[in-house]
Amino acid sequence: MLSAAHCLSLTAIGMANGLAALWVFARLSDQKRIEIAKRKLRAHLYAFRLFVDEPALIFRAQKQLLIWNGRYLALVLVPAIIIGIPTLVLLMQLDAVYGRRTLAAGESAIVTAHFDTATDLRLISPMLEGRGVEVETPPVRIASQHQVSWRVRAASDASGSLLLRVPKTKASKTVQVGPGLRYLSVRRVASVVDWLRYPAEAPFPAGDVQWIEVSYPDAKIYIFGVGMHWLLWFSIVCLITMLVFRRRFGVRF
Repeated sequence: MLSAAHCLSLTAIGMANGLAALWVFARLSDQKRIEIAKRKLRAHLYAFRLFVDEPALIFRAQKQLLIWNGRYLALVLVPAIIIGIPTLVLLMQLDAVYGRRTLAAGESAIVTAHFDTATDLRLISPMLEGRGVEVETPPVRIASQHQVSWRVRAASDASGSLLLRVPKTKASKTVQVGPGLRYLSVRRVASVVDWLRYPAEAPFPAGDVQWIEVSYPDAKIYIFGVGMHWLLWFSIVCLITMLVFRRRFGVRF
């Protein structure tokens, strides 16, 4: 369960995103042509009811409906793309804050290390050391996936770290413990491309280890006692904000 701070901050971000989307739509869309396209769509829809006994007219209305629907989509495509790209980046970052929660004191999690395909897990003995975190199990190898897993446990309500040792390579990973609004580092990676998705910790130096991941528990945000995924509440807030303020921005959808 996420805290009240999570709920308030997510609501504020959702409102800001909705207002930003309205501003972009107002600046980059042709509202007059959108309104014309909507009127044409409604007119051709009404034609289905008015000329129900006239197949030729119904066919013509269907054709025009498809044409004007395409025009309408073309008019909203550019602002939708410009809004969608930064929103997608934002959602990936928000998931690191609201999608999972930190461990509680005494709670366990699975830590998985992924090695490159050239590493033969049968020939190495990876060792995991905890600092403020207890390693509860020996390594479990999944050779087909080039992965090794351990179960670890938070020793206290303070965050700790893990150190993975393999021949010629050392790799560390933070383990975040305790309440509060946190940007969770679920995975630490070696690839710069993967780092764009998981930027919370610096990339590993070149070596056998490709990434280390901590399986933090999934989280829910509670609104008036109802638990839901953070993305659902974020979407609801964005939608309501856009509907309430659309007239002030002079936007029609």
